[in-house]
Amino acid sequence: MDPVKPQPGSSRPLPLSKRLAQIIRDHEPDRLSFTELAAQLHARAWGGLLFIFAAINVLPLPPGTSVFFAIPLLIVSGQMVLGRASPWFPARIDRRGVRKSEIERLIGKFEWVEARIERILKPRLAILTGPTATRLIGLVCFLLALLAAVPIPLFHIAPAAAIVLFGLALIYRDGALAIAAAVAAVLSLAVDALLVGSGVAALSYAASWLRG
Repeated sequence: MDPVKPQPGSSRPLPLSKRLAQIIRDHEPDRLSFTELAAQLHARAWGGLLFIFAAINVLPLPPGTSVFFAIPLLIVSGQMVLGRASPWFPARIDRRGVRKSEIERLIGKFEWVEARIERILKPRLAILTGPTATRLIGLVCFLLALLAAVPIPLFHIAPAAAIVLFGLALIYRDGALAIAAAVAAVLSLAVDALLVGSGVAALSYAASWLRG
């Protein structure tokens, strides 16, 4: 089934969570390569992959693992900047792919959120999700993914959340949401700067206390 095919009686595309559920139901092997997943998402491949990889990064992760989970985001967003027609992944990463169970867990975490917000998302301000804008979004997401890769506890959450919004903006062709995502990207810089500043202040205080 075409992932951008409107739902019966509606001009709206099938929600991403439902499309992912279709993919894992129709795909017999337990694991999908990233290339296969992108192919199944069709026109929503860029936004869908950004959303999926960033949604994982929004969750609190063990120290040091944020780098690993940011790599697919860097690969996808980097190719968006270059204007590629479809995503490509190095063979080793592509073979790792994603298990059906991992997609199911992701669906379980965001399906209820999507159900509440997807009705307010709609195609508008098309220039902000067009080809040129998509390359600019890719550049911003690449920079955010670099921040998400920094191995500082909780440092990855704010940039990943902004990428989630950019992913949704591309999925639903919603330029207004792209603007909101840009604002979130700026706020993520402020949040991470605050985290760094707080950490430096705490270390400075601890050092002065130890010196007596």
